[in-house]
Amino acid sequence: MIEYGRQTIEQDDIDAVVAALQSSHLTSGSRVDEFERAVSSYCGVESAVALSNGTVALYLACQALGLSEGGLLWTSPNSFVASANCAHYCRAEVDFVDIESETGNMDMQKLEQKLEKAAHAGRLPDIVIPVHFAGRSCDMQRLSELARMFRFRVIEDACHALGGRFHNEKVGSCRWSDATVFSFHPVKSVTTAEGGMVVSRSRGLVDRIRTLANSGVTVSAAHAPWYREMHEPGINARLSDLHAALGTNQMHKLDQFVCARKKIAEAYINHLSQSEVRLPKVDINVDSAWHLFVVHVGSCRDAVCSQLRRAGIAATVHYVPIHRHPWYQARGFQKGEFPVAERHFETSLSLPLFPALKPEQFDYTVSTLCQTLSNVA
Repeated sequence: MIEYGRQTIEQDDIDAVVAALQSSHLTSGSRVDEFERAVSSYCGVESAVALSNGTVALYLACQALGLSEGGLLWTSPNSFVASANCAHYCRAEVDFVDIESETGNMDMQKLEQKLEKAAHAGRLPDIVIPVHFAGRSCDMQRLSELARMFRFRVIEDACHALGGRFHNEKVGSCRWSDATVFSFHPVKSVTTAEGGMVVSRSRGLVDRIRTLANSGVTVSAAHAPWYREMHEPGINARLSDLHAALGTNQMHKLDQFVCARKKIAEAYINHLSQSEVRLPKVDINVDSAWHLFVVHVGSCRDAVCSQLRRAGIAATVHYVPIHRHPWYQARGFQKGEFPVAERHFETSLSLPLFPALKPEQFDYTVSTLCQTLSNVA
């Protein structure tokens, strides 16, 4: 089976993890510090905190920015559920902004319209989380302008987008946001097996997240070196040195991985440009990290996906819109509320895209897709 995505693990990655295993320290230690420096340096920001996964990174970023009971978070319906669930972990409410059909990202015009209505109703969001779908950055410049106008905080969900750029700024630079969240799941730009990170230009914000991720426990300089105290409860969301060792080694290869993804995406575009599928939008202002290669095949999507899977190609769909999940339906969201996201879901298909995809696997995927489309037409 040709997976839609997979990690690239080489001998130097294995050696890095073995060295960590053979050290005297396995939990969060110097290797976590090194990993945080590697990512923050790459993004050009002052501070970073490594965490156990991207979901908890979103949650703790929201908590550290003050989201709490009675608060309100807006995000994209075209994402994994964690982008919205983080609001509920803080006992806040969540709502969605529909997406652009061409990019799968939050539609800034619809966001502005929704903000204007919310301002009149006296119920503006405290935090907006844009999701950089498939590795392509949202229009962060416009979002930042709206954040200043309507006074909300911005957390970038860049779990797809490490290694991408917007207007020549690296995703994670936080030029237009309060913080950026990354994931290091195996199908992402680089992996720690499981892991996440928050980067920010605010050292105070990162320090608060670090404390919350350490069960809320801090060291008191006024007491003995062993003394710890807690001023507010947190959770254990630390990353281990084992995971960090892998992540640091992978960071040395990030640009190489993204370059390989870009070449595969360009090959897909060249080979499928004359086909019936609608291809991802490409423009000069956004340099995607190409986490996913998503095409639109129309109402025959389910039939195409099934035939590709029978042929040994693990094509898949990203995503069931968050508001369509039963838990959100039970809380008042209805089918049809965010029609562009729903149409995206009904017609989209994610094709195999990962750095180690072999030329013969690529050729087989393209030829099988084209043949399948002609069969179901």
